[in-house]
Amino acid sequence: MIDFHCHVDLFPSPERAVDEIDRADIYVLSVTNTPKAFPRTAQLSKGRKRIRTALGLHPQLVSERHGEVGLFRRLLSETRYVGEVGLDGGDEHAHNLDLQKDVFDEILAACAKVGGRVMSIHSRHASGEVLEALERRRDAGVAILHWFSGPLTHADKAVDIGAWFSVGLPMLRGKRAASFIKRIPRDRLLTETDAPFASTPGDHYPTTAVKKTLTALSVLWDCDEIETRRQLQANLRTLGGRAEAFKLATD
Repeated sequence: MIDFHCHVDLFPSPERAVDEIDRADIYVLSVTNTPKAFPRTAQLSKGRKRIRTALGLHPQLVSERHGEVGLFRRLLSETRYVGEVGLDGGDEHAHNLDLQKDVFDEILAACAKVGGRVMSIHSRHASGEVLEALERRRDAGVAILHWFSGPLTHADKAVDIGAWFSVGLPMLRGKRAASFIKRIPRDRLLTETDAPFASTPGDHYPTTAVKKTLTALSVLWDCDEIETRRQLQANLRTLGGRAEAFKLATD
């Protein structure tokens, strides 16, 4: 099973969450919200073969943390994965959208400079602006739109520029789930939880939610769970292969 967007460091007991992930044999992208959180979060998963730690600067924190962009650049050589990054145009954050755009552009430029990264991207109420930025910097790497909620026409554009998507259980139970999933190539989709947020609050890692997401996707794809699991595993292998081509400081 796969959870390609999870805030492992924000569980009440991150160490216990990591152990639970390990026991459940789940492949996890552990995203961070600030560069300063990255070193400790990466240490949590040290030696865990199924967990990769991403370097992030969450758009909702940009107004208070934009000074960490320099640290982001310095840490970027330590991981092939970036997230959570992007833009948020919601009412609480629209007032600093210009600053968010500047920071996001700097992040994409930094990723391009090191040869590309796999990027888990937030686009709430700003999907058009995110896609414009990605189209300008196609050399930044592989964009994976996390919990995409933009117009379906924007989903079409994202597909056209080569973006991937990660989907969670509430998305797959939503009113537009069927029309959304039909637009996304099966070989560019991964599952996620966004735990410990969204529909998965609680002290423990939500293994059950990952299983239910697989089931819900099988229904929308009109295939059995074995076929769905095989497709998702193939997708992860493809993405992992692309990630391995991105260089680290130790290479």
